[in-house]
Amino acid sequence: MKAITFSLQTIQPVLATSFQGDPNSDVSYPYIPGSMIRGMLISRYLKLPEVQSQDILSDEVAKRLFFDGTNRYLNAYLCSKERKRTLPVLLSWKKEKGEELKNEDTRIKVYDFSEEGITGDELNTPKSISELFWIATGSTITLYGINRRINIHNQRNRRKGRATKTEGEIFRYDAIEAGQAFQGVILFHKADEQLVQLIQNLLKSPDAWLGGSRSAGYGHVTIGDVKLEDSWSEVESHVEQRAKSNVIKITLLSDLILRDEWGHYAAIPPTQLLSEKLGSKESEVQLDDPKFPPYTDSVVIGGFNRKWGLPLPQVPAVKAGSVFVYENFGITAEQIRQLEADGIGERRVEGFGRIAVNYPLRDKFSAKKAKLNNNAEKIELRKEKSQNLARQMAMRILHKKLEQLLLEELKYHQLEINKITNSQLSRLMVVIRQALDENSCQPLKNLLKQLPSKACEQYKRSKLHQKIEEILKEDWIEERVEPVEIAGEEVTLTDDLKREYSLRLIMAIAKNAMKEKVNE
Repeated sequence: MKAITFSLQTIQPVLATSFQGDPNSDVSYPYIPGSMIRGMLISRYLKLPEVQSQDILSDEVAKRLFFDGTNRYLNAYLCSKERKRTLPVLLSWKKEKGEELKNEDTRIKVYDFSEEGITGDELNTPKSISELFWIATGSTITLYGINRRINIHNQRNRRKGRATKTEGEIFRYDAIEAGQAFQGVILFHKADEQLVQLIQNLLKSPDAWLGGSRSAGYGHVTIGDVKLEDSWSEVESHVEQRAKSNVIKITLLSDLILRDEWGHYAAIPPTQLLSEKLGSKESEVQLDDPKFPPYTDSVVIGGFNRKWGLPLPQVPAVKAGSVFVYENFGITAEQIRQLEADGIGERRVEGFGRIAVNYPLRDKFSAKKAKLNNNAEKIELRKEKSQNLARQMAMRILHKKLEQLLLEELKYHQLEINKITNSQLSRLMVVIRQALDENSCQPLKNLLKQLPSKACEQYKRSKLHQKIEEILKEDWIEERVEPVEIAGEEVTLTDDLKREYSLRLIMAIAKNAMKEKVNE
């Protein structure tokens, strides 16, 4: 398909607000949505001197450009080092728990659980990939993450310019950091040379503002590398080879908005929709349920209409990176081309519903991490009071990350509750409280050394002794929590924090075991 590709370089942090975090925070998507790009181009179009009316729905050219579905404004995903557009990480990719990509030199083994050759026995404790985007570099997959900036703001009265007694709430922005490059794509289903040239002209001005809180120092980007490509595809492989398989593997390259049989928005497999797409007027096709357990997740999609000054309705959607596999059904090369060109679901003009059919990936491969260059300006605080406040904020964010990691680890540490008594668990918790007060693991080590033979047997049979030894090595926390920096003030994971959260994890395991005993 004919397409225009272009880069978006973030000069300021960009706040493309998603529905994550608590009510007092705005968390940005890790990409620039296609709806924002389309909105920016609509705003530029209305400022053209030849456009007489501001009623865009009565403008036939505007309809063909932005609304009739022939042009698609795809999400701008992170650019790789080679200036290529990356794609969302598949939810079917799993790695061994504890294996982390510490730098560019390390490699980990990744398994695609949606492939038929993977049984699930290859990994002891499968875990999802934490990075967000990927690109193939030879036989290796390079994983990319997003640099973010977290800023704390204070609500102010617009007339007085300061916080008042009735206002002054503290809220947080978690935005895409400045100094990163994203690649956007505009697809043309019916290539009209006049419309293509008009879009290129709208992209000529390099400075643009996207997202929210523009007056507060957010949203400035520069447009560059505008190219017209006669044949562009998100999947670089031969369609004829992908059509030889007797299965249909659907990989979502963007979020998918669907309705169920009653017309309600729902995050469901696209089985019925694909059956309709692959069928014809003469014959009806009915796909069976997905073969493998669908590796999928759901998200809530919303938005904001700047023309109305109102938020858009919130709807559930299937998350990008989800994978669905349908067996015993063939597909032609022409059907693959049509599905990948059109996409599926609703709001495809804004980049939703992009798919890849039978994406040619290996069932297991090596992955490495790319190092992103962050050219953002460093903010330095001069006053000691401001520096202390920034350090406190960074420390709270670090503690929040540690709390989330503790909850994740707790899922993997289950005891044989019938093989240890509550009295032993209670005694362990008392000793851990003492260890926390003394900021030392010595009381716990002394307990393990002085255990009577019967108690020691209970610890071993319930696997508690083994788990305590593993946790006290602190491997579960090493290199998994990155330093937090706010306005130049950085806090890192200290030995005291490692010790504290290791002890708290052991206490949480004991508490969880006692609760399970009560619920039995």
